[in-house]
Amino acid sequence: MKKIKEVIVVEGKDDTVAIKKAVDADTIETNGSAISEATIEQIRLAQEKRGVIIFTDPDFPGEKIRKTISEKVPGCKHAFLQQNEAKAKNGKGIGVEHASIHAIRKALESVKEEMAEFPIQIEYHELIEAGLIGGTLAKRRRERLGQLLKIGYTNGKQLQKRLRMFQITRAAFYEALEVMIQEEHSHE
Repeated sequence: MKKIKEVIVVEGKDDTVAIKKAVDADTIETNGSAISEATIEQIRLAQEKRGVIIFTDPDFPGEKIRKTISEKVPGCKHAFLQQNEAKAKNGKGIGVEHASIHAIRKALESVKEEMAEFPIQIEYHELIEAGLIGGTLAKRRRERLGQLLKIGYTNGKQLQKRLRMFQITRAAFYEALEVMIQEEHSHE
């Protein structure tokens, strides 16, 4: 079983159980989106000593937790699951705890590192022109782009920030966009 050096931040006990089935790793549990200052301090210490991977559920509360930690503890790494990989078998609920061992390992192999000093590569107007903001297909397109670039799903407002945060180059962005467009045309 692969040993992960960084401490993985998850939302709860069930997530920890799922992670430990997939990899040998230590976790910190936030126990919900109201993260205590004590938990932030734990995450800060873990980041200084070993590094941190934020691995929250692919839903609104999970994104809120990810954003809170990123703001308070800069330089964290991020692992993402797609919503379809994190659905409960009964269809009720989305979370890391529902993901397969394979999906968890894949997400941890595709970890993205946060770098705030990276210049903007993709301008806002390019996101609009690509149909990623506004329009009927925008949400689905952002979902697919997030999968292709392994940066998770974002709303229109957050997309440019996430592209910059994970240093997605123009070349990588347009390559993923091309794949997405080809997929759309093959489904027509």
